[in-house]
Amino acid sequence: MSKDFVFSIKSIIFDENYHPSDSTRLTTNFANLARGERRQENLRNTLKMIDSRFNNLAHWDNPTADRYSVELEIISVALNIDAEGDNIPLIEILKPNIIDKKTNERIDGIAGNNFSSYVRDYDFSVLLPEHNNNKSTFRTPDNFGDFHGKLFKHFVRSNTYKEHFSKPPVICISASSSKTYQRTENQHPILGVEYQQNEFSSTDEYFEKMGMQVRYFMPPNSSAPLAFYFIGDLLADYSNLELIGTISTMETFQKIYRPEIYNANSAAGKLYQPSLKNQDYSLTQIVYDREERSQLAVKQGKYTEEHFIKPYKNILEQWSANYAL
Repeated sequence: MSKDFVFSIKSIIFDENYHPSDSTRLTTNFANLARGERRQENLRNTLKMIDSRFNNLAHWDNPTADRYSVELEIISVALNIDAEGDNIPLIEILKPNIIDKKTNERIDGIAGNNFSSYVRDYDFSVLLPEHNNNKSTFRTPDNFGDFHGKLFKHFVRSNTYKEHFSKPPVICISASSSKTYQRTENQHPILGVEYQQNEFSSTDEYFEKMGMQVRYFMPPNSSAPLAFYFIGDLLADYSNLELIGTISTMETFQKIYRPEIYNANSAAGKLYQPSLKNQDYSLTQIVYDREERSQLAVKQGKYTEEHFIKPYKNILEQWSANYAL
């Protein structure tokens, strides 16, 4: 049945004139910034922060720190289960495109970065709370994340993905505030100092089912390590400029959304546990409603249940049971 699972991709440029489409997950980082009275100012300032951070990291042959600019593409992935069915919104990721103003060259960045998934919303905001309702001990259901993991692997292995992207995706998100991280002696010129966690988080385990490993690095002049989820070899498979595109994009979003961690006034030490209760941090000039974002995740999880999980339950279960890893 896997041959009937057909993916389609649409893209739109994320700039100061960006407006979310009707199928965009409203909890997505970029969509959240593009609403309200200050939407255009939010977007303009975000893009300036990304460019500044990129030039800060790509400092060689760049004496005036303005050689590069970053153009962001929002990649929307939909799934068609049968020829007569509707396209079901599935995933949204970002792809940086790097503009070298000195050579007039346009360089592909790494697809992934931000990762928005309707099925993940369902898993974490509907399935998981329902499973733990009225239970004294928190536990995940059997096979939690299995279907989502198989669906993601199927997408990355698909001809649709390969036609659009030359390399596997890299997802970059915040380190978990429930885990402790130990600084190591390993240091990369772009990714920075590597940290290792004391144990896997539920997010690490979820991404593992998607076929992705995780490593934690704190880039130069950063406040905290970022979590990099990847397939293959993170350090060998991507160029310095490709890695900088991901860092500058996602560190900027984290400074906006988690300033307590990523815009903290002091950097992570040898032993580090991120905390949203930290009071020693600076705010960006960008407006963001964190509470609204958490509420919308539940709404969109229920939307996914109603329009995807329940209507296609038998087909999805049969496909998942027969899917070859």
